[in-house]
Amino acid sequence: MNLLVVGLSHRTAPVELLEKLSVPGGDLPELLHRLLARPYLAEAVVLSTCNRVEVYAAVSAFHGALADIGAELADRAGCDVAALASHLYVHYDDEAVRHAFRVAGGLDSMVVGEAQILGQLRDAYAVARDAEAPGRLLHELLQQALRVGKRVHSETGIDRAGQNVLTAALSLGTQRVAGTAAEEWLPGRRALVVGAGAMGALSAATLSRYGVGELVIANRGLDRARRLAGHHGGRPVGLTDLAGEVAAADLVVSATASTGYVFGTELVAEATRLRGGDPLLLLDLAVPRDVEAGVAELPGAVVVDIEQLGSSLDSADDTSAPAGGALASDLGGGSARPAAPAASAASFAAEGSVPAAERIVADELDAFLGFLRSANVAPTVAALRGRADDVVAAELRRLAQRRPELTDAQRAEMARTVHRVVQRLLHQPTVRVRQLAAEPGGDRYAEVLRELFDLDVADGVAAEAIRVAPTESRPISGTEVREDGEIG
Repeated sequence: MNLLVVGLSHRTAPVELLEKLSVPGGDLPELLHRLLARPYLAEAVVLSTCNRVEVYAAVSAFHGALADIGAELADRAGCDVAALASHLYVHYDDEAVRHAFRVAGGLDSMVVGEAQILGQLRDAYAVARDAEAPGRLLHELLQQALRVGKRVHSETGIDRAGQNVLTAALSLGTQRVAGTAAEEWLPGRRALVVGAGAMGALSAATLSRYGVGELVIANRGLDRARRLAGHHGGRPVGLTDLAGEVAAADLVVSATASTGYVFGTELVAEATRLRGGDPLLLLDLAVPRDVEAGVAELPGAVVVDIEQLGSSLDSADDTSAPAGGALASDLGGGSARPAAPAASAASFAAEGSVPAAERIVADELDAFLGFLRSANVAPTVAALRGRADDVVAAELRRLAQRRPELTDAQRAEMARTVHRVVQRLLHQPTVRVRQLAAEPGGDRYAEVLRELFDLDVADGVAAEAIRVAPTESRPISGTEVREDGEIG
């Protein structure tokens, strides 16, 4: 089995396409089952956030699996595979591992170093686990990615040096509304947060720290709104009260999972009329979008959505890409976009944090790939030892037939002696082949052993042989993202 990542993000696709491909949590199990029904996919995990949709898979053939995933994504988007291909990035084997580690560390995020992606990756893995979609290979990859992400955040301080999507949107929005920084404009303002999920919780915590004068939490389920409002001294309301609350607010942050618009043009037009010319800032952090496109044309309404935020964050230098991004044009038709590096790292991360994080990713990548290569040679070593045991057993049976006068004690002593000789002969070569297999190109040693000794190692046994070494494994339960968005 090989690792394959196929995805698209705000850098490679317009928000309209991301909206079509966005997968609500309730739809993930069905999509996972559809992927696993495809002939070339054995394992799958789907990560869907406000600015990316990615499929992580263990596959039996690159081109076949790429076509399988492309077909499912195109079907979901309602377009031809060829039309979708130009928006996709593809990572295979080593580069798939590197990409997973960079995503978990926040290095591939819209805002470099943001911590929320770690919780989103953890949640995607949990949903896939419940659906029994990942096998041993993806279990290893995702568990290690979560550990690497936590290590990046704890050892580099990249999230403390940087921003998150909300603070970046606030910075852009307050500049447009008042030409000033968020920390200057927000104190004393009235803020409305719509949605009580992870982004809503992060918004409430952030706005409280900025010192807003009044914080209102609106949610379809009032109980969740009450809980979140209670944590931050806010006031809970239902969505039926939205019209009056919008008119009274200076800032609206919306991040719901709604499939339709929460803020239509008519609702916001009435709110801006009641405000008498005071500007209303709306931050739409949802995909699909919560704010209808026409709202941005209304006098007094300033809208910042994921597409605008991504455009503002994109650096001028977007020509480089992580090595190994395969061509999604293999899906047919268009030319592929390589996965661009996360933008504006220099703006959002303290000097040294990003290079330090990249070094951690590189070190962890080398260690993980060595672990996989070493694990993949294990079935061949086991087959070699099994062949030796079979030869010894056959020879001992022949000896028993030819020398029937030997006592049981004599036969047992001879068996022990022969086994010791064989094990000593095999010990150094098998230890050495494990060491060599952990190095780049080490898979050839397993191939040579199989060829020399005519060993039959069944397909898939290598992947099944992967185990978490006790000294390398740590529980992932400690990798948490609290309601304030911090890693705990």
